[in-house]
Amino acid sequence: MSSPTGPSAPEVAIDAGSYRVTRPENPQQVIDLLRKHKIEIVDLKFTDLPGLWQHFSITLPEVHEGLFADGIGFDGSSIRGFQEIQESDMLLKPDPTTAFVDPVSDTPTLSLICDVVDPVLHQPYSRDPRYIAKKAEAYLRQTGIAKTCYFGPELEFFIFDSIRFGQDAHSGYYYVDSAEGDWNTGSDEGAFGGGNLGYKSRYKEGYFPVPPHDTLQDIRSEIVLLLLQAGVQVEVHHHEVATAGQNEIDMRFSTLTRMADNVMIYKYICKNVARQHGKVATFMPKPLFADNASGMHCHQSLWNDGENLFYDAHGWALTSALCRWYIGGLLKHAPALMALCAPTTNSYKRLVPGYEAPVNLAMSQRNRSAAARIPAYSDSPNARRVEFRCPDPSANAYLAFAAMLMAGLDGIENKTDPGDPLDVNIYDLPPEKAKNVRQVPGSLDEALKALEADNEFLRRGDVFTEDVIDTWLEYKRKREIDAVRIRPHPWEFYLYFDV
Repeated sequence: MSSPTGPSAPEVAIDAGSYRVTRPENPQQVIDLLRKHKIEIVDLKFTDLPGLWQHFSITLPEVHEGLFADGIGFDGSSIRGFQEIQESDMLLKPDPTTAFVDPVSDTPTLSLICDVVDPVLHQPYSRDPRYIAKKAEAYLRQTGIAKTCYFGPELEFFIFDSIRFGQDAHSGYYYVDSAEGDWNTGSDEGAFGGGNLGYKSRYKEGYFPVPPHDTLQDIRSEIVLLLLQAGVQVEVHHHEVATAGQNEIDMRFSTLTRMADNVMIYKYICKNVARQHGKVATFMPKPLFADNASGMHCHQSLWNDGENLFYDAHGWALTSALCRWYIGGLLKHAPALMALCAPTTNSYKRLVPGYEAPVNLAMSQRNRSAAARIPAYSDSPNARRVEFRCPDPSANAYLAFAAMLMAGLDGIENKTDPGDPLDVNIYDLPPEKAKNVRQVPGSLDEALKALEADNEFLRRGDVFTEDVIDTWLEYKRKREIDAVRIRPHPWEFYLYFDV
């Protein structure tokens, strides 16, 4: 789901009943915020290359104007995808406009999202994902095509009651359990604190049920209220299609880098609230076999001074030629984009036919089997946007959003034709027509090969450097693809043990 309306005014302070959050604009306002909320600890957060938050905390005497101007040191060689040990010294510079009171910490804590700086060059660090996102926004303005890009991702995730997994030389397993799981219809459920009370969500039938089927309503509501306290605007939350606790909480759109910041806050709060309730949240795309996976459909649009450049009252699906060229860029570069937007081996267990997955590289107005869709909720000019459905929540949002924007801009600059819209169920096309529809890569290995062959569009404006792309390719191949490739899979024993 996503809001049917678009931006009609600049982002303003949140006013949600008892929640009013105004983000500071400068270091002095951050210092004032410390006093106002009687903060005792300041937490500095930044994102590693694969996309996880890292942090360390400082005491109040360390928070002064110099912290924001000069930064504070840390060991970059210990961070995934960053420096080698001989070049380990790095700096963090907090962004005062990102400050929020941490809503899940017992100690009164103020969090600041930081930019990474190379202390030798005295420049932003080229592998800092947040810097890459900022460069993409700057490149957009440099092209003169638009001034602002809005993103509205829909992150899906699971909340389980327990998870166990492991693999060594002689064994390998994972075990997921959920009181909501369809497999527990016959369980005595002693592990969940009582007898079996029924109301399990059947496979692929978990969309929008009310309690008692939806056991996570109150937990999601708690997450939403804490997101509001942290300054993240939220529109809607609900149970998703899969059994065993699949959820979706939709944030209100924002500008590219700010939205990526919000994605990090979203994941942080979801994981910690679940843990406080004795449960565990995961953004792994496909943790369950035989049911729907978790996606991160990304709504996006380009704007100039309050005008939505994707709208045309006389265009197909009320879209402008510029919008369709943007889609053309997304579809043209989709195989390479998948290396950043669906960046795990597990991602490609989601991108298969039969589970509402967008495997077809085509555009449509309402068809959810197409990779690019124009939502038809509203005819409002502000509502015209592209929904790119291939990404999943394992992506580093800074890199994924930046890459999608760069692909779309390449489409606009080259007036790339997205092809005729396919407003049919593509899965039901006869074979002679279906064979002409391009599909997403079938594995992370294929996606990385596509990125290796097609990355010039990412390197424009030095948004993604060659070093970043090479580092990403090497990291994913050595740390993930090779690690999975050399290990026996449990299902291989079922297939091959008796050969």
